[in-house]
Amino acid sequence: MKKVHLKRKIANRLAGGHPWIFANEVEKIEGNPEPGAIVDVYFFDGKFVGKGYFNAQSQIIVRILTNDKKVEINEDFFLNKIQDCWRYRQKLGYIENCRLVFGEADGLPQLIIDKFNDHFVIQTLALGIDVWKPAIIKALQTVFNPLGIFERNDVPVRELEGLPQQKGFLSEPFETKIIINENGLQFQVDLENGQKTGYFLDQRDNRRAIHHIVKDADVLGAFTYTGTFEIHAAHYGAKSVLGLDISEKAVEQANKNAELNGLQNIVHFDAANAFDVLKQWGKENRRYDVVMLDPPAFTKSRANIQKAITGYKEINLRGMKLVNPGGFLVTSSCTNLVPPQLFLQIIEMAAKDARRKIRQVTFQTQAADHPIIWNMENTQYLKFLIVELS
Repeated sequence: MKKVHLKRKIANRLAGGHPWIFANEVEKIEGNPEPGAIVDVYFFDGKFVGKGYFNAQSQIIVRILTNDKKVEINEDFFLNKIQDCWRYRQKLGYIENCRLVFGEADGLPQLIIDKFNDHFVIQTLALGIDVWKPAIIKALQTVFNPLGIFERNDVPVRELEGLPQQKGFLSEPFETKIIINENGLQFQVDLENGQKTGYFLDQRDNRRAIHHIVKDADVLGAFTYTGTFEIHAAHYGAKSVLGLDISEKAVEQANKNAELNGLQNIVHFDAANAFDVLKQWGKENRRYDVVMLDPPAFTKSRANIQKAITGYKEINLRGMKLVNPGGFLVTSSCTNLVPPQLFLQIIEMAAKDARRKIRQVTFQTQAADHPIIWNMENTQYLKFLIVELS
C-alpha cells in the first residue's frame, strides 16, 4: 500500500478538511509511490485523512480527492464528480456558459473546466490530475457529447509540477473562435489564444450590476480586454463609452464585439497604457460619470504583495480623479492574495489621497459557478466594488 503519514504538528487547515498537504507536513512515506499515484493519507495517530494524488516534486506533495476510505479513485469517480458539478450549476441557473469545475471548490484540485455552450476548455494544473485527463475527457463526452474539447495548459504553474506547457485539441479539431451569449449580448471567444480559457466567466453577474449607474452616462473603462463591461454599459443605455487596453489584439476583438451587438456608434476601444493615460487625463481635468477598472492580478506571489497593494492603490487613485462628483467608480481585483478587507482598505486609502468621499453601492465576489469554500482562501479571489464619489 502507498501511504503518507503526517507529522504530529500540522496546520489546523488539514483538520478542517483543506485538501493540500505540504511536503514539510509529512513524517514518512510508505510504498514508494510514483509521481501522480493515488496514496492514502493518515494523521500521526493513525486516523484516516483521505485519498489523494502524490507528487514529490511539488511543494504540495498530496492533494486530497476524497475523505471516504471506501471510495475508489477510478474512471467512475471522475464521471460522478463531473455529473455532480453539472447538477450544481444547473440548480443555480448556469446552463449555457459556466465554470463547470472550479478545482478545489468542487473536490477536484487543480482541475478547471469551462463550458462555452457545447464547447469545453480544460486546464489540468497538477501532475496528479493530469494523469486522469483521459478519464475526464471520457466523462465530458458521456455527460455532454460536446462539439469540441480544447486544452489550455499553456500556463507556467504546470512547470512547478514537472509538467510541460501545452495547448491543443482533446477532441476532433474544430473552429476555436466561437460566439457565446451573455446577458442578452453576444461575444466572440477565442478558446485557443484568448487569456486564461478564452473568456472571464467569473464577472458575468457583476457585469449586470452596472445596469442602472451607466444609463445616460459618459463611461470610461480601463483594462477592458475584449470589452465585456464596456459593451454591457452601452447596452444598458450609456451616452458614450471609451475602453482602453494595452493589447492591440484585445482592442481589435473588443471593437468587433461592439459591432457584433450593433453598438459601435456608442462604444469605442483604443490601445493604450491605462496607467499613463489615466494619469495624463487627470492632469487635463477630463471627467466621466462612470470609470470602470478591471486590472490584472498585480502579483501571483506573496513575496510581491506590497507591489500589488501599491499598484491597486495607484490605479484606483487615478480612476477616482476622473470621476465627476456624484459619479461612480467600478473596480475589481482578481487575486486571492489581496483578501476582501485589504482590498477595501486600499480603496479607502486611494479615496483619501484623491480627497474624495465614497459611498459603497455594492461589494460582490465571483459568480456562483465559481463556488467559495470557507477556510479555503484560493477559492475566493475576485472582489468587485461599486462606489459613488462626491
